Parts: sequence; C-alpha cells; structure tokens
Amino acid sequence: MSQAKSYALITGASKGIGKSIAFEFAKKGYPLLLIARSGEELKALSQDLQLNYSINAPFLSIDLSEKEASLKVTNWIKMNNYPVGFLVNNAGYGVWGDFSKSSLSDQLGMMQLNMNVVVELSHLLVPILSQQKQAYILNISSTAAYQAVPTLAVYSATKAFVLSFTRALRYELAQTSISVTCFSPGPVDTGFASRAGLDALGKMAEKFNMQPDEVAKMAVKAMFNKKSEVIPGFINFISVYANRILPKAFIEKTAAGIYKI
Repeated sequence: MSQAKSYALITGASKGIGKSIAFEFAKKGYPLLLIARSGEELKALSQDLQLNYSINAPFLSIDLSEKEASLKVTNWIKMNNYPVGFLVNNAGYGVWGDFSKSSLSDQLGMMQLNMNVVVELSHLLVPILSQQKQAYILNISSTAAYQAVPTLAVYSATKAFVLSFTRALRYELAQTSISVTCFSPGPVDTGFASRAGLDALGKMAEKFNMQPDEVAKMAVKAMFNKKSEVIPGFINFISVYANRILPKAFIEKTAAGIYKI
C-alpha cells in the first residue's frame, strides 16, 4: 500500500525535527528519501523505519552545504525514478556570537545551507513535484524570522529569507498542484543550541522548549491542511505578535539581553 504513495524527501533527517518528521510520514505509510551528512545515523534510521513501518526509506549521505550538492540529490532521485510528492526543507543550523568576531566561513556556510539549498532544491524539484496530482513543500523556518536577533544576526536573517521566499513561492504556485507551507517553531529540544554555541542558555531554554515529536506532528498536519504559515505554541505565537506591535528597538534590545555574550 505504501509504495503506491509518493515519496517524501526530508533534508536534515538524521536527528531533531527532521528525524521526527520522518517518523510522522512513516506512520502515515509514506515512503521516504532521507538526506543528511551523517551516514551511520541515516542508515540506522532507514532500517528502523523500514522494519517498523514496512515502508521504503532509502537514504543519501551528503553535505548539502557543498557545491552542487542539491543537483546531486536531484540526479539521485531521477536515476532511481523516485516519485517525489513532498519536499521538506528542514536542514539548517545557527552560529551564535558577535558577528564581527565570528568565523566568516561559518557564517557563509550557514547561509548556504539555510537559504541557498532551500532555493536550489525547490527550483530543481518543482518539475518533479508537479508530476503528482497533489504535492507539498514544507519549509522549516523559525520564530527568529520575525525579528532581528543580535548575536544571531545572520541566522535570524536566513530564517527571515526562508519565510519571505516561502510566502512568495506559495503565491506563485497557487494555481498548481503544489501547496507550500512555512513552519516557524521557537526553541525545540534538539542539538541546535549546542551546535550554535548556546550551551549557556540550556537551563533557561528547558522551560520553553517544545519536543521534536510534538513539533513534527504539528508541522506535518499544517502541511497536509495546506496552511500558509504556522507558528506552533501559544508563547511563540504571542512573541511573534508582540514583534508586530512593539517598537523594533525594544524587541532587539530584549533579544540582545537574552542572547548576550
């Protein structure tokens, strides 16, 4: 039964929100294409999903931030004739710290993964998605997209790009078979903070963190319901609303205080 369904391509599928989204699709019987850097983790996840949900779950271990990685992913899809009906642009990371003192290569690598890969895969896969009677693009952004965040300056800017791009793409594809959704979670209990260098905020974040499984369930539901833009969690929604009505200088000063070095 599951093989009659189109495949869901998930980037950053080996851990965190991406891994939880993979399980959400698997529970619904959809075959998966799992993309991430860590081959061993992808292999273990693929075996787990195939064993417990009787779905096909091939994987491709690749660093999406490398040149032409998106094209390699697309060629892999075409070579194996995978009928892709879902594109989940989830891969991404943050770099925390004073911009002028941070590694430029780290900042540029983050921009490549958080923005360029989203654009590249969307552009390359729209023709493939269009072959399905109904297809979906789910872009994972962040509540950081709705404001400038000092010490997360480039990260918040990349997520603002994802939000804006998704809004425009949704409009352009409105008369096609492809529905486009932007999902913007706040703090989630994943390895994001550790990679960004935000370990000092760990204890405070625990009070507000949502769980990956909870977030993934809401994201997939929003996608299937063809929502345009979703911010999960009451506190996150209120914080974004506050960004719209309070002075930007106040919001940025508050954010700087939270994420201060």
